[in-house]
Amino acid sequence: MRVVFLGTPEFAVPSLRTVAEACDVALVITRPDAASKRGGALHPSAVRVAAEAMGLRTETPESLRGDAAAVLVAQAAPDLGVVAAYGSMLPAAVLAIPAYGFINVHASLLPRWRGAAPVQRAILAGDEVTGVSIMRVEEGLDTGPVCLERQVAVGDHTTESLTAEVARTGAAALADAITAIEAGTAVWSPQDDACATYAAKVTVADVAIGPDMTAAEARRRIRASSGSAPCRITVDGRRLTVTAVAPADAAVPPGRVVLQPTGVALGLADGAVVLTEVRPEGRCTMSAAAWVNGAHLPPEAVWGPA
Repeated sequence: MRVVFLGTPEFAVPSLRTVAEACDVALVITRPDAASKRGGALHPSAVRVAAEAMGLRTETPESLRGDAAAVLVAQAAPDLGVVAAYGSMLPAAVLAIPAYGFINVHASLLPRWRGAAPVQRAILAGDEVTGVSIMRVEEGLDTGPVCLERQVAVGDHTTESLTAEVARTGAAALADAITAIEAGTAVWSPQDDACATYAAKVTVADVAIGPDMTAAEARRRIRASSGSAPCRITVDGRRLTVTAVAPADAAVPPGRVVLQPTGVALGLADGAVVLTEVRPEGRCTMSAAAWVNGAHLPPEAVWGPA
């Protein structure tokens, strides 16, 4: 089967490798090189790096709107299009080109968490289970019928670790879906729009924590934080980005700080959390214990949102 693959971040790389092993990948389309936050230098997407390492033809159009994009896809003569976190909606003119249409590897159990940030929203909501859906792409936002789903336990995953787990699960599900599509045995089930929830892009405000919050909520927000939406606090007036956290064994008064061998316990409304890894402002990520050793916090130190 001849395939056009569209994807951009690291999440999409396992799916690209799966398609390359099972199919003839005629073309890979990914987002243009993006400027880094530090220094502004342009960097290729994870999919571009992986595709070029595999010797696959790769294009980075600014947009899929207009005749040029449709011609680009049509010239590849695909039987099937595969999308995995490409980062842009596909217009009808492009969707109509492959005989089998386009399918999408979506990082949730649809119709829950349609949209841009399904992994982070599952963590923030306290979902016990999330997963991946292989769906047919329509012009609507993740509204197409689903042919296959696989579950993934959320557990204590962070955004980074859960994204990686869902990506691996999605790649395996994609292989099964392509086999079924090629054999003509794929069964497509419409989504129940009445049950849909939307995974809006996560902001810094979504992952902010404060002393009036429960420990469970604080842990979820910290686990859902990321490089694009970091969880920042102040301890004794010093700004920190929280990058890893663990449950606390004992309660701490809200807003107070207690030093522990493994890190820093922050008092919350119903208990505490222990910071195990932090990034001080202007410095590299380090263990919370190492930061404490150099911070010389006073016994009466307090913490709050940044």
